[in-house]
Amino acid sequence: MANTVSADRRSVIGTPKNFWLHTPKDGFDLTHPPSPSSPPITPRVKTQTTTSPITIDPAKSALVVVDMQNFFLSPAFGRNTEGSGHKACTQLITNAIPACRKSGIRVIWMNWGLTEDDLSTMPPAVKRAFGFEAVPDEAKSDGEGDTHLFEESPSGIPVDKMGEVRFQGGHVLLENGKDGRIYKGLGSPCGEVIDPESGKKIDAGRLLMRDSWNAALYPPLEKLFIEGEKLQNRPDVWVHKNRMSGLWGASTLLEDFLEKEGIRSLFFSGVNTDQCVSGTLTDAFSKGYDCVLLSDGCGTTSPESSQQCIEYNAAKTWGFLTSCASLAEAVEGIEG
Repeated sequence: MANTVSADRRSVIGTPKNFWLHTPKDGFDLTHPPSPSSPPITPRVKTQTTTSPITIDPAKSALVVVDMQNFFLSPAFGRNTEGSGHKACTQLITNAIPACRKSGIRVIWMNWGLTEDDLSTMPPAVKRAFGFEAVPDEAKSDGEGDTHLFEESPSGIPVDKMGEVRFQGGHVLLENGKDGRIYKGLGSPCGEVIDPESGKKIDAGRLLMRDSWNAALYPPLEKLFIEGEKLQNRPDVWVHKNRMSGLWGASTLLEDFLEKEGIRSLFFSGVNTDQCVSGTLTDAFSKGYDCVLLSDGCGTTSPESSQQCIEYNAAKTWGFLTSCASLAEAVEGIEG
């Protein structure tokens, strides 16, 4: 006689303080009731993922929108408005954020927002990721106090003292491959840019410092944040971060907020998928949060394989993978 598995067979996964419920029929219940035998939490949202259905409690859930800031999205910094980050922006505006508003899922705008103290303690690896302007140990001087970082090669292409090309297409390419026109180091002046909204020159401020124009939300999303922070019930919140992950270390502003509000299930979106989004997601996974990646709600400038890697691991190891459209459809059928 063949073995059969009851569609209603229930499993409890986790610990008494943090557990999921599972049945073959309904998939994973992430509503976090007081005990496995407690009555079902309502209202509840059941959505399909690439591996199985999940059910969440909107009151214990949040959409985390990562780094959708001018520096990463604005044409003022040469960003491609047809790129994956802008496509993700459209999905958030069209599907994910309206679904969160309707169901009561909290929207958290988590962004780089550095202080002088942050800069003074920033590790070299993080600084390198955003470019730097290096001075060689033995710079060539013209004898009048001026130090030259570059010299001309026989071909006329500027090279450094080691013979490596530092200019491409007429602009500086920093040691780590970043475009020297915009990547001059965390806290460095971005200079004047053309504001796409007004067409006027504006001071973009220092790179990713709090309250600077370059660290502000991309305008279409900023409008949604302004609307959301005025909500009477579960208003949007803005959370600063000072590393690629917003959950690194023993405590961060994001973790403090999540713990205070009792939020357990996190939907992740933003840019870049394989850097700040996945960095926060994997730390959330390690700290015991429920992690759901919105595949079309995030994007990256890295090779396509980078996005595929994060999506694969989000679905198979760190939690679940779904889409903004699937979340919106699920909210239409909210239970209770």
